[in-house]
Amino acid sequence: MRWLCGVALLGASLAQATSGDASSKSLIQAVGAENEYANVIAQVGGRYVSVTSIMSNPNTDPHTFEVSTSVAREVASAQLIVQNGVGYDTFMQQLESASPSSSRKVISAQALLGLPTSTKNPHLWYKPATMTLVARSVEHDLAQVDPGHATYFKQRLATFDKSLLSLGHVVAAFRAKFKGDKVATTEPVADYLLTALGLDNVTPFSFQADIMNGVDPSPEDIAFQEKLFTSDVVKVFCYNAQVNSPVTISLRNLAKSSHVPIVAVYETMPVPGYDYQKWMLAEIHSLTSALERRVSTTSL
Repeated sequence: MRWLCGVALLGASLAQATSGDASSKSLIQAVGAENEYANVIAQVGGRYVSVTSIMSNPNTDPHTFEVSTSVAREVASAQLIVQNGVGYDTFMQQLESASPSSSRKVISAQALLGLPTSTKNPHLWYKPATMTLVARSVEHDLAQVDPGHATYFKQRLATFDKSLLSLGHVVAAFRAKFKGDKVATTEPVADYLLTALGLDNVTPFSFQADIMNGVDPSPEDIAFQEKLFTSDVVKVFCYNAQVNSPVTISLRNLAKSSHVPIVAVYETMPVPGYDYQKWMLAEIHSLTSALERRVSTTSL
């Protein structure tokens, strides 16, 4: 699969939370394989955690990633790691095996959701249940690493859970208004969110998987996708803003000329200016603008 082959280091971005009463040496060292997971760690850990995100550039393709020695050092020194699993960030397991630690806490979204490695859509952070489970596991593990601040972590988790409850209300309201509306996609990036929102993604999964894996889709699938726009079947085209190919660019242009609104979706959280909840709300707002006013959002 395409996300298993690397071409260049995207660069690790460091997001630290510090305070006057917590020195850098006393902070729990944590790593999020993707910056959306790093953000959740930071929200729960607050001033007692220093968080590094490995994949964090929304302008590049996260499927093509090669680690560097600096990334290896971050993983080696981490006391807590959160990763996606299902083959999306296999390099993390390789790095963890290269620097084993019996005290290191490793949280896998795949394991929390009980999914097999053969799961077809690896973009688990768009699944509404994922971050609730991740945040609770983060709180549990942080309390074990630093029992003295367990109450603090618990309070932070309660705040996070409350914000996700509010996000759930937005999802429910959207679903009540737009359930059944048809959309097209390039890849299964936001498919879990689209399903939760009640939208009907009519793009064949075979097409989505081919684009995701860097394979040329079949002529039949391309023709089917084109007809979705030219025959006015779909109301929105969800376009992976981090991956372009001749096929996807051609379809984006066709959608534009067919007056089908385009909504950019991302695999890593756009930064700066976003946390996980704001990111999901921004995607939902973009879809709302497309469905209500036929307005495109080509970038966040």
